[in-house]
Amino acid sequence: MRRLLVVALVAAAAAGCGSTTTVTVTTTQTVTETVTTTPAAKKTVRVYFMRNGKIGPVARQLERVDRSSLLAAVAAGPSSAERAIGFTQGEATGRTTEELYTLSQFDPNKPVDIGGKSYTRTDFEDVTPSILVESPLPFAAVSSPLRVRGTANTFEATFDYELLDPSGKVLSHNFVTATSGTGTRGTYDFTVRFEAPNGVGKLAVFERSAADGSRIHQVEIPLRLAR
Repeated sequence: MRRLLVVALVAAAAAGCGSTTTVTVTTTQTVTETVTTTPAAKKTVRVYFMRNGKIGPVARQLERVDRSSLLAAVAAGPSSAERAIGFTQGEATGRTTEELYTLSQFDPNKPVDIGGKSYTRTDFEDVTPSILVESPLPFAAVSSPLRVRGTANTFEATFDYELLDPSGKVLSHNFVTATSGTGTRGTYDFTVRFEAPNGVGKLAVFERSAADGSRIHQVEIPLRLAR
């Protein structure tokens, strides 16, 4: 917008006498500035719930990653799709386990204060699955090579995995050895190369029974496979 205020200075000489008229010109300009703000990018974190009596992670996107935001995500509970594959919201000890695992995800060995008490993940080994898959998370979009990470406490530190395509065809099957087992929880980290049509497949991890070779402690993670 522009506002003009005019005051002029003009010198005019008349015959036989001199007179002076003052005119001053002032220009005032108003500038309007538009500021555009970009929303902060959301961060993907793990939030833990109970599944078949054991703890397990799902994905959440949060604008802020702090204690209150993580606890609010736990309190909100599983989504309908997560409930459909067995996730539930724990009560009492289950809720404490969910909060502990969620708050300790960035430093799993660090104690966490909950309800005035200090806990570590080892305090809840009885509700931690023998094979805990912490990546990939359920319904994640994945492509080859697929990286799989987590912790395990299995006999002789070994377990099997299978990756299945949308039709149920086995794309890859092998065994994995964690850093420790047979009573001591260890870590594992492996990759799987695959070729599959786009669609929802799944990753299955399980132990073989020493008694009859049957599958035990199986955990299934649905995944959106992409080329």
